[in-house]
Amino acid sequence: MPGPIVETAEDVTLRTVEREDAAFIQRFYTDPWARVGLHATSHKNEAEVEETIEEEFEDDGNAAYLVCVDSEDAPYDHPDDEDTTPVGFVLAVHVDRDRPNLVHWVAPEYRGEGYAEAGLELAVKTIFRTYDVNSLSTNPVDGDEETRQRYESLGFVHEGANREMEFVEGEYRDVHQYGLLRREWEA
Repeated sequence: MPGPIVETAEDVTLRTVEREDAAFIQRFYTDPWARVGLHATSHKNEAEVEETIEEEFEDDGNAAYLVCVDSEDAPYDHPDDEDTTPVGFVLAVHVDRDRPNLVHWVAPEYRGEGYAEAGLELAVKTIFRTYDVNSLSTNPVDGDEETRQRYESLGFVHEGANREMEFVEGEYRDVHQYGLLRREWEA
């Protein structure tokens, strides 16, 4: 069950990731296109995801958000299942350094509804507002054009690629580096 509100926008709300969200986050690790962003080469069981939440997501150096669609009267604090629906996940790794890396995912049943764009944009806004970082980075994999286009639409710039770096869906694929400077975001 998602935690308190971190930030809100018109269509989505960012809430804290809680250990009880492990079953939802576990679905992220079953998506080979998404998990490659965390250099996870295979799926995780629910107990492993709970451990990851505790050891990595709750670390002060990382910022993890559930992208949720809240009802109008959803409470600020811990909502009930009927008050909010988790639709995605955003993780910023190393917000305690100058260039955190972003990974995002939307559950398949909510794709195509604009939640990926809205959640990612809200997360970028929140990170630049909250942390003293000069830039953000992300590393989409060749073949995931929707993700690349999503980052480009927010102003991320293609900075290079590592050739045949990750094994996804039966083949080695290039991993692209994208970056967004704070001054570019604020312009």
